[in-house]
Amino acid sequence: MDRGMAAADTIAWLQNSQRQYLIGAQRNELKRYLPQITDPQDWRQVRDGIDVKICASPDGKETFLLVRSAERQQKEQAIHARFSQRIDIDLARLQRRIARARKPVDRSKTERQIGRLLGRNSRSAGRYAINLPEDATTPAKLRLEWSIRPEWDEWAHHSEGCYLLRSNLRDWSAEELWRTYIQLSEAEAAFRIHKSELSIRPIWHQRADRVLAHILVCFLAYVLWKTLEKWQSRAGLGNSPRTILQELGAIHSTDVILPTATTPQRELRLRCIVRPDAAQSALLHRLGLRLPERLRIPAANRMRQM
Repeated sequence: MDRGMAAADTIAWLQNSQRQYLIGAQRNELKRYLPQITDPQDWRQVRDGIDVKICASPDGKETFLLVRSAERQQKEQAIHARFSQRIDIDLARLQRRIARARKPVDRSKTERQIGRLLGRNSRSAGRYAINLPEDATTPAKLRLEWSIRPEWDEWAHHSEGCYLLRSNLRDWSAEELWRTYIQLSEAEAAFRIHKSELSIRPIWHQRADRVLAHILVCFLAYVLWKTLEKWQSRAGLGNSPRTILQELGAIHSTDVILPTATTPQRELRLRCIVRPDAAQSALLHRLGLRLPERLRIPAANRMRQM
């Protein structure tokens, strides 16, 4: 389970019912493991850009797994930088507005403005120490001051890209714990694929048999999607089925219609495959596919022609 399920009562229920669990720990628990994060010893690489380290829990009843992701670190650094820049700009704008005021500024209103500003940029809000001291020398009677908390920057420097897993599984290796937890992201990706690539939206059926039928269609579509992904991976073409479908979707069929000499009111219809371009031909070759030159016209269409 992800860390949204890591409430204390949930953990207690899992332990009391003697269930095995692997769950993402809440973000604030990461601070307890700062010495382990900064210690370069005992980290183990389980994949390119992913390092893990097993840590004991304070009470010895659980295993905690520190995970450090280079990709996640870059993402979090970019998020913090973007939000910090927004806060800097908005605080500077508010400071200029207060400095130009010709009458006393309402303190409570200004504090609410600052609260909304920080709320819009919550990922970096803790980085700032903001004060509104009184200043009798200005018409506004207030002055806006702020500074950067160095301890926030230091913690961000160490924690960006890190997350924590907790489990009561004692005999699993660090790699087994991490790879098992990653299955959660694969399940989440499956739900996203149904809404994006497969374009299957929820349909609110009113009968149980129709609900089951809809689930079956969604499941079969996902099976085909994963089959294509594995097929593509074995062919050395990466793991993006969307690219394969876009390329192959550009190959069309066309109907060649010829009049018959003996019966003018009838016509001869041949359904042919358009010749693929060079890139499509290379893709088909890597996948081991051979396109037919002609397709069989459905029987219902042939009957309409007669």
